[in-house]
Amino acid sequence: MLHRKSYGGGFTIIELLVTIVVIGVVSTAMYTMFVSSINQFFGLQQDSMRFGDLALQSQRVASILRGLTDITEATDDDITVYAYFSPNDNYVSFIHYYKANGNTVMLADVTPMSANPPIGTPITANKKTYTIMNPFYADPTVQTFVYLDSAGNIIPTPITDLHVIKGIRVNLAVPSDTPVASGNQTISLQVSLRNRKANL
Repeated sequence: MLHRKSYGGGFTIIELLVTIVVIGVVSTAMYTMFVSSINQFFGLQQDSMRFGDLALQSQRVASILRGLTDITEATDDDITVYAYFSPNDNYVSFIHYYKANGNTVMLADVTPMSANPPIGTPITANKKTYTIMNPFYADPTVQTFVYLDSAGNIIPTPITDLHVIKGIRVNLAVPSDTPVASGNQTISLQVSLRNRKANL
């Protein structure tokens, strides 16, 4: 009796090609999802770090402005004051907050004084520039510095009499790296100028 061998248990070339294509499609989809998730994770991590720095620097700027003794210039996007930049300072410094590099960085020029005004003079040789926020997000529709009178009303700029300023609202923001965010993270803090109250 004659027995025939059956070769029906193997794969055809077409079946192998289809399997390879399906595996390729599934692998590509999984790789894309993996890379997208990783990028989103790092974006959220970067946003979290920037927001932490934003909160810290906002508090620091507000603290310095809260203790200022005088204002020499006040515009929408920069301010120049006499204030203590460091808690260990014996005298106030001449401090100028402003935006630079196409409004992508916030800086502070700090010039120490030989004594408190009106006796002291700026020691220009010791002037230092500090990076307050980098990157910085500048919303063209929002003032970085908003000035308030004794009733809490906004004083429109330019301000002719700087002594009417009794409060300052500081609006600081950083850009976001995640597409789900609105493009920036913002903190707004309002301070009363405690060291000027007796003189205003």
